[in-house]
Amino acid sequence: MKNIVVIGGGFAGLWSALGAARRLDEEGETDIHVTLVNRDEWHAIRVRLYEPDISGARVPLAEVLEPAGIELVVGEVTGFDFDARTIALGDKTLPYDRLVIAAGSRLNRPDIPGLDEHAFSIDTWNDANALNNHLKALPDNQTVLIIGGGLTGVELACEMPARLRDLGLSDGRVILADRHDTIGSNMGPHAVPVIEDAPSELGVEIRLGIGIASIDVGGVTLDDGSRIDATTVVWSAGMSAGPIAAMVPVAHDNFGRIPVDRNMGVVGLDNVYGAGDIAAAPLNADHDTVMSRQHARPMGRFAGHNVVGDLLGLHMLEMDINYYVTCLDLGPWGALYTEGWDRQVSAGGPSAKQTKMTINRERIYPPRNGDRRDILDAASPHVQMAPSRQ
Repeated sequence: MKNIVVIGGGFAGLWSALGAARRLDEEGETDIHVTLVNRDEWHAIRVRLYEPDISGARVPLAEVLEPAGIELVVGEVTGFDFDARTIALGDKTLPYDRLVIAAGSRLNRPDIPGLDEHAFSIDTWNDANALNNHLKALPDNQTVLIIGGGLTGVELACEMPARLRDLGLSDGRVILADRHDTIGSNMGPHAVPVIEDAPSELGVEIRLGIGIASIDVGGVTLDDGSRIDATTVVWSAGMSAGPIAAMVPVAHDNFGRIPVDRNMGVVGLDNVYGAGDIAAAPLNADHDTVMSRQHARPMGRFAGHNVVGDLLGLHMLEMDINYYVTCLDLGPWGALYTEGWDRQVSAGGPSAKQTKMTINRERIYPPRNGDRRDILDAASPHVQMAPSRQ
């Protein structure tokens, strides 16, 4: 019995494992075992963690893996031996014949005094749940300070005023702060004006060009010695590849990602593939994949298909994604839909909000009916068409 091991139960990892199971089924191969290793038993729908209700933002992995004949191993990867083809899980060792590393990304947490002790985040389902429970226990007249004006910070900030009102905190104050001179700065000149208008219309205060010196129970101290008082501080400033990437002896990019080719094979290592936020795959002469579920899901499908092809000496498929879109939730204001790498605004407001909800609550979920055929068919190595604008 040969073993394909996939590390990670997020968008890339789940679809890598299912993609491998699908191709094994297609080839009638029954002597290859597929194992998915994850730190817990959940497939988190991470892009929904800014929402007020996250009860449906995770799926039991076993619900999807068991019908496909995939084994789930819950554990933390602590090391690799790429020569011996083994993975260390604490004091246990797991052998592999082919490996897919799809362990995702993590929130950057710089060495700021008080960050770990006093700041919340929505990096994981448990983190977001802790923030929810904290907000529910607050008395009225509170200030929520969200640090980081990237896409996640903007989405959280735009939801927060209504969220506080729904909790009975009618006098709640929301501040979105960033070190840049604009929020959503990586979205470019076409989208930024819309991104700036929406939070303001929703009552979110914007503080720009600030640096955080320390965080305490009563708020933050800035680099210039001034303060922003806040009963709740949420850190949402930047992402990088997960810590497993550093265990892989290859060149890494500025985000710490491992390089993969168009087949999702790790450049510089035999028998190892990568997918999702932890990996960077070339899309064209100017762009690599980005850390987004938009790229993680097809990367996983192609990685799973190709890892079986490699093991069996069959053909492999190059991933080709010929479009790039973003859909940013702006709370009760609506949403923003952009197309192209220059992020031309093509829709906004309530109509784009419907598109965003379809993406978040339908498009990115695996089949949940327990039907093996439906689950395997969904793992076909293809690139979905861009979400339709409403």
